Amino acid sequence: MNFTEAQILSQTALFIWPLMRISAMFVAVPLFSIKAVPARVRLILSVVITLVVMPLLPPLPSVEMFSYAGFMTAIAQVMIGLTTGFILQLVFAAAVFAGQSVALSMGLGFSMMVDPQSGQQVPVIAQLYTVTTTLIFISLDGHLLLIQMLLDSFKTLPIGIDGIDKAGIWSIIAWSSRMFAGGLLLTMPIIASLLLVNIIFGVAARAAPQLQIFSVGIPVTLMLGLLLIWKTLPDVLDQFSGMLTDAYDLIGQLLRL
Repeated sequence: MNFTEAQILSQTALFIWPLMRISAMFVAVPLFSIKAVPARVRLILSVVITLVVMPLLPPLPSVEMFSYAGFMTAIAQVMIGLTTGFILQLVFAAAVFAGQSVALSMGLGFSMMVDPQSGQQVPVIAQLYTVTTTLIFISLDGHLLLIQMLLDSFKTLPIGIDGIDKAGIWSIIAWSSRMFAGGLLLTMPIIASLLLVNIIFGVAARAAPQLQIFSVGIPVTLMLGLLLIWKTLPDVLDQFSGMLTDAYDLIGQLLRL
């Protein structure tokens, strides 16, 4: 059975363009983008999901792969996949930012660990928040929901040159401020309490320098910080779940779901 060059290219495009969107999502999404997950695993998952979704795709545009239109189509698919994962990365970055703020307030800024999400050194409190929020993300099936939304996007946002428009890009930029605002909201009670304690110790040291209050203040601040982390952790996880919901709402708007 003979195949023409046009038929071979059309069948290849039917596999390559969905693969670009799906594999780009696995590159950027939390939990799958960490260094502990080999690139081979991400590639196998992308290929398997692409093979499953290929028969369900709407008719592809008649665009040559090795042309300017084909190149722009490939760029659009990669941008869609990267954008969906990047939005969730911002939510996890808010948790890291919250942990760094708490660690600096309670005097544990020097205690560092390697963050598996980014591969950078972060304070141990930030690592605690990262682990707990990752467990919440898995327990809520957040990764499965994101994969489902990306597969549904092939119907609402078909393969073509049109991808994330300018309004969508600006909405992502505006929503990125949630990384800082959300990080502060997650740990504002702890930061405010530790700041008040440090002010009290500062006034006491100013009033009675001979007491050497800072030798007592450091362990007190550390123990108080650990107690506040333990007491506020349920509220932090609830707020993190709310940020995840907002992130999925934004992804749904961008994918026109």
